[in-house]
Amino acid sequence: MATVAGVAVDPRHWIGGERVASARPAGGGATFTDLSPIDERPIAEIARGGAAEADAAVAAARAAFPAWARTGREERARLLHAIADGVEKRTEELARVETADNGALIRSHRRGVMPRVAHNFRFFADRLLGLGHDDFETRGHRNHVSWDPAGVCALITPWNAPLMLATWKIAPALAAGNTVVLKPAEWTPLTASLLADIAAEAGLPDGVLNVVQGYGAEAGGPLTAHPDVRRISFTGSVPTARAIAAAAAPHLTPMSLELGGKSPLLVFADADLDLAADLAVEQYDNAGQVCLAATRLLVESSVAEAFTERLLARTGALKQGDPRDPGTDVGPQIHRRHLERVDGFVRRAREAGARALTGGGPNDDLGGLYYRPTLFTGAPDGAEILTEEVFGPVLTLQTFDTEEQAVALANGTRYGLAATLATGDPDRAARVSGRLVAGTVWVNCFFVRDLAAPFGGSRLSGMGREGGDWSFDFYCDLKNTVTAPWAG
Repeated sequence: MATVAGVAVDPRHWIGGERVASARPAGGGATFTDLSPIDERPIAEIARGGAAEADAAVAAARAAFPAWARTGREERARLLHAIADGVEKRTEELARVETADNGALIRSHRRGVMPRVAHNFRFFADRLLGLGHDDFETRGHRNHVSWDPAGVCALITPWNAPLMLATWKIAPALAAGNTVVLKPAEWTPLTASLLADIAAEAGLPDGVLNVVQGYGAEAGGPLTAHPDVRRISFTGSVPTARAIAAAAAPHLTPMSLELGGKSPLLVFADADLDLAADLAVEQYDNAGQVCLAATRLLVESSVAEAFTERLLARTGALKQGDPRDPGTDVGPQIHRRHLERVDGFVRRAREAGARALTGGGPNDDLGGLYYRPTLFTGAPDGAEILTEEVFGPVLTLQTFDTEEQAVALANGTRYGLAATLATGDPDRAARVSGRLVAGTVWVNCFFVRDLAAPFGGSRLSGMGREGGDWSFDFYCDLKNTVTAPWAG
């Protein structure tokens, strides 16, 4: 057992209702070291899974599937609510462990993230009970639509919001009657292990939820290529998604992919500039490690100076430091490798002619993995900093003079995950949002998400939609049964 933030965490896999250590995979040891981004110190030695563990987990999930698929909706919903109860009882422990593991703010985990984890289970439990479609007739024949469980689901989750994004997938997959193999990100594996404990304590049958730790190529690769996996849901990078798609292609395994973004925030002259600046400074949340972040600020020229002044004042007031301090606003980057990636983008932006109005490098006062919130202006058209996802606390500012220019700039990337719009004109809001290429558009707000809404991206930002009934459509095989009129 590892002790992290005063909480006991089992670093082994959870397969078929048992804790399992790793066999030694080819080319490596049986464990890997998990570092805290707060101070880059080791906090646990994690079981390093490979093909053997992936095979065992899929086998356990496949064996558990028939009984779980036959379990009635009411019982499945009851167990999901029991898991939510367990999450709520352990909110403080989960928050402390997640903060130690991924460096996000303890106040965010306590107030928003862990309550959302519990809500993920409750929402899909309740949604399951209301899932249905009215029967309809075709020339006297009755059509009945049903949602049949698909089978074993492989869920591959990222490091920036580990437990929340894992349960966003786990909850609907289990509600639908599927069994699950979760492969959490190797940089943030700990709360997935705690979730396995919570699910077992709630009474979830053995094999219904399995957790395999490890690196993507070693554990995730065999999992996504497995012939007995019937659904794959992945949140992460475009290159990894391509590898997953190639692995899944021989078996035509259906996939849902939520990938990167390079989202815009459009600020029109008729906007409330204080609100617009508040929306902009929110994009530094989680040290910029948010796929939905509107990192490209597109501002109407006539108000650009006034907007920038407001934004710089708000950015300067942010407190950067230890995420365990409830007063901290901006924590560290996740890993040394990631900080160097972010810094590479910043250095190349300067070389291309962009100018940093604030930030522009690591926070030397704090050291470690802390990177100053950065705002660039003057980047030339087509510059890397304007087109590629940085996934760090780095924003760019461009100006426009017409609505047409604003839309063209907003849509001028390979991505289409989200967009944010600040305007005082409802007609403009409707007109512009209708032309934006994005899975989600926020008007005069940001990050307001209802689990009933579809979520996903366009272009390179992903494939498919999850949320509400869309999740059940993905995690199930939809069936239409047509019955002829009965004689007599």
